[in-house]
Amino acid sequence: MSRRNSIKFLATLSLLAAMGSVHAQANYPNKSIRLVVPAAPGGAADFFARLIGPKLADAMGQSVVIENRSGASGTIAADLVAKSAGDGYTVLIGQSTSVVVAPHMYAKLNYDTRKDLTPVTLVAEIPNVLVVHPSVPVNSVQDLINLGRSKPDTLNYGSSGNGAPTHLAGEMFEMATGAKIRHVPYRGAGPATNALLAGEVQVMFGPAVAVMPQVRSGRIKALAVTSAARSAVAPELPTLAESGLKDFEITSWFGLFVPSSTPAAVVDKLHRETAKVLRLPDVQERFAKEGATAGGNAPAAFAEFVRAEYDKFGKLVKSKGITAD
Repeated sequence: MSRRNSIKFLATLSLLAAMGSVHAQANYPNKSIRLVVPAAPGGAADFFARLIGPKLADAMGQSVVIENRSGASGTIAADLVAKSAGDGYTVLIGQSTSVVVAPHMYAKLNYDTRKDLTPVTLVAEIPNVLVVHPSVPVNSVQDLINLGRSKPDTLNYGSSGNGAPTHLAGEMFEMATGAKIRHVPYRGAGPATNALLAGEVQVMFGPAVAVMPQVRSGRIKALAVTSAARSAVAPELPTLAESGLKDFEITSWFGLFVPSSTPAAVVDKLHRETAKVLRLPDVQERFAKEGATAGGNAPAAFAEFVRAEYDKFGKLVKSKGITAD
């Protein structure tokens, strides 16, 4: 084959490949979508995936298969999706720990959040609630700050593990106030809440869904929420910012991510259909019962949010020397 014919042949192949790609994007999806959950069944990420999965399947006209890949603070699932084909058929329901915290905690990861994953849309945000055991003689955030300053390291706070929002909220609280409270990690929010109820720890920045039933029953006391605005699940509670800690904000959030090679047209369609699902009245109602706020923002807006969270927690992890161990 002559050089000129070879060039024409390669150009034809490239054109056919491009046409095939455009056709595939236009027909997306034409097979089942795998929604990868970075946690075991029963957790918050799994709850949101199983709530929106069937409705997203109806909207997309293809089945959505939930695949739980737990372990290593969610990095196993994130790594799997980051290395998958960028065709829109492997989607991660990422959470803050695996996407914006783990890259700063682990000495080495096999993926780079900023380069290997494309944000699609926020699915849900859940505020944490600052709660204390009834034996702790405080009734406000300022009371707790004063106690933590006057009697350093006499109070313990439980978390659902290193790098989790329940842990980082405590680290932020110490940095902002000068109070000294010791961190005790547990394997999940459930065990940490049980430890608080038993008095093994005295303080917790717990997920609203896990701790508010115990607050309502009088078994623990709530002082404030960690979100920027008051939560609909406990509107009577002030925010930490209202309580004197300026700009204090940390939430547990969950969002959809795809491999960075995924075409923009596929990302946009996945966003549009997910946003429609998140606006459904029954979905909004279920979210509200869990103390969650539904997302649905555009990919660019979610990407900016993720970048800000990545930088914020990078500084916190570095300054406090937090590791995965």
